Amino acid sequence: MNLNDLQNISENFNNTEKMPVLFLGHGSPMNAIEENQFVQGFRKAAAEIPKPNAILCISAHWFTQGTKVTAMDMPRTIHDFGGFPQTLFDVQYPTPGNPELAKETAELLAPVIVEEDHNWGLDHGAWSVIKHMYPNADIPVIQMSIDYTKPPQYHFDLAKKLNKLREKGILIIGSGNIVHNLRLIDWRNINTVGAGWDWAIEAREKTNNWLLDGNFRNIIEYQKQGTSLQYAVPTPDHYLPLLYTLGLKEKSENLSLFNDELIAGSLSMTSVRIG
Repeated sequence: MNLNDLQNISENFNNTEKMPVLFLGHGSPMNAIEENQFVQGFRKAAAEIPKPNAILCISAHWFTQGTKVTAMDMPRTIHDFGGFPQTLFDVQYPTPGNPELAKETAELLAPVIVEEDHNWGLDHGAWSVIKHMYPNADIPVIQMSIDYTKPPQYHFDLAKKLNKLREKGILIIGSGNIVHNLRLIDWRNINTVGAGWDWAIEAREKTNNWLLDGNFRNIIEYQKQGTSLQYAVPTPDHYLPLLYTLGLKEKSENLSLFNDELIAGSLSMTSVRIG
């Protein structure tokens, strides 16, 4: 990619100060329609940063072979869950997409081949949190998928190629959960903030310390970090969006945590802001 290509990224967007990067612990889909401290945290995060020109979201719920990016003008609202009230299925988030940003994102990731997708839309890992941050649905949103065939280091390194977008007012969001074990949910404490099994408490403490100390090596190599992390991350889908956020951090940038609570025994809502 040459200098002219970089200068042409999203020509509709002016150069801006470098946008922060977020990882959002999205938790239950019910957060989309409930009023609680976590959705208040999402709103507060949005209020504390410049209004973005567009959003690129890497969601735990778009796990694909290869990498894809949504490239439609109007992404549909995907209700990719079951067993919840009809009120939740009725929610729509009719924000526009941005095919040009999708194209430029794909070009930035070269030589990785990125497929421009016209079928997916916005899954609940994206819209259930972004709707609280920008309720007017007036900011274009595209999603980038997570290639499940690749190891953690690959995702951390791939994220670095997206840094140029931050200078165009693009807010990059990773959406998942650091501690996410649905098989071990404590149903008696499904809505109890602060409820965590001993292993979840240990995993949260370890990962928080690594995040704040800048020890990203241990976070990338989470499979080597003992039993608590094995329970916390039984599958990589909800964890890998964190690596996209961390891969974008520059040495001079601050990292802070918010919504830092366990819930339901085996989930953490811990969210991260960089910049």
